[in-house]
Amino acid sequence: MAAKQQTKKQLTTQAQQLKVTLVRSPIGHMKRHRDCLRALGLRRMQSSKVHNATPSVLGLINKVGYLLQVDEI
Repeated sequence: MAAKQQTKKQLTTQAQQLKVTLVRSPIGHMKRHRDCLRALGLRRMQSSKVHNATPSVLGLINKVGYLLQVDEI
């Protein structure tokens, strides 16, 4: 059981980071998708933000991935 706890701690300390860039315009797309972009901190075309790869951020990226370019850092 101790080995599993150490593994979880190692995963949290080695948080992967993602650089997310808005490459397509959200004009004309669903309001929920525009809200996801706002939650990611992307307001303008070609704007970028760096996020930790948490489940919530990955869910947002998955929803609006067709508008984004995602790179691992």
